[in-house]
This record gives sequence, C-alpha cells and structure tokens, in this order.
Amino acid sequence: MEHPRPLAEDFRRPRQGRARGHALDRQQLHQGATVGSRWKRGAKAQAIGRSRGGRTTKIHAITDSKGRLFRFLLTPGNVADVTAAYDLTAHLPSKGGLIADMAYDALKLRQELAFRGTASVIPTNPTRKHKWSIDLETYKERNLIERMFCRLKDFRRIATRYDKLARNFASAIALAAVVIWWAD
Repeated sequence: MEHPRPLAEDFRRPRQGRARGHALDRQQLHQGATVGSRWKRGAKAQAIGRSRGGRTTKIHAITDSKGRLFRFLLTPGNVADVTAAYDLTAHLPSKGGLIADMAYDALKLRQELAFRGTASVIPTNPTRKHKWSIDLETYKERNLIERMFCRLKDFRRIATRYDKLARNFASAIALAAVVIWWAD
C-alpha cells in the first residue's frame, strides 16, 4: 500500500512516462473513441438508436384499465416495436386483455397471447394479405395509453431525455409515474 504524499510533490517532479515529447495519456494521443465493434461506447446498451428523426429512445408501456403505468421498457429508436412486446407481455396476468397499435401486429405475438388466454385487440398492418377482425369499440380504449404518454411527457426531462444512461432515464420515468398516479 502506498503512503499518502503531499499534493505539491506531484507538481514539483517532472511527469513520468513521456515519449518523444508527448504525454502518454488520452488527452494527447488517441483523441477519438476506440475502434472496433466490441469497444463502441454503448449507445445500444443505453437504449439510444439512430432513426430518421435522429438519436432517439422508445418507451414501450403497458397500462392498467385506469390508464396508470403498469410496466415499461426502453429500446433504441431504430428497433421494431414488436420486439419489446414479448418482454412486456411475459408477466401479464392471463384471462386479461391487451390493446395495442398495429406496430405490434405479429402472428407469433397473437398466438402467444391466445395460448395464455389473453384476448388481443391489435389492428392488422395494411401490408398483410390476411386481415384480422377487431372489436372497434374495445379498440377505442387504447386512448388510455396515449393519454398516459401525454401525462408522462409533461415532464420535460422525459420528453427530451436529458439522461445519458438508460437506468437514469428509466428511474425518471418511474419517479414521474409515482408522482402522477400512485402518490395519492
């Protein structure tokens, strides 16, 4: 274990490890990010993806029947919505219902929900040959999720995503949800 030394001692001695007149630290050499796929800075791990609108993050959410945030998941903006649906719906109670928009239209998801006994109301993507019929009166209840997102995005921190780390952004969403719906 090295003993502590006075701070002024660091400034009096010349720096060790100089080569050809340059300091061997990141400030002088190698200014950019490291190269290679395994050394990328982790934008995907932080749920940031490049889409047509720039660098974005998607919030996928499930609400209860009163429009309160029940469960959410963050994905990069360039990831398809249906990929998050499997993780979100994995812990839903059976014998319930799921109302989603056409971005979640996938035969595999519909079959998985039907196998668990969850009724699904998902409109068919217009590019499909086989159209699914849906109950339009039940689909009108989807406005609950749209209103939930509007309430969440009243918080400027969530609407613009100031946080670099996904865990901090997710914490801000959870905190906003507690303040909006659960703090009564």
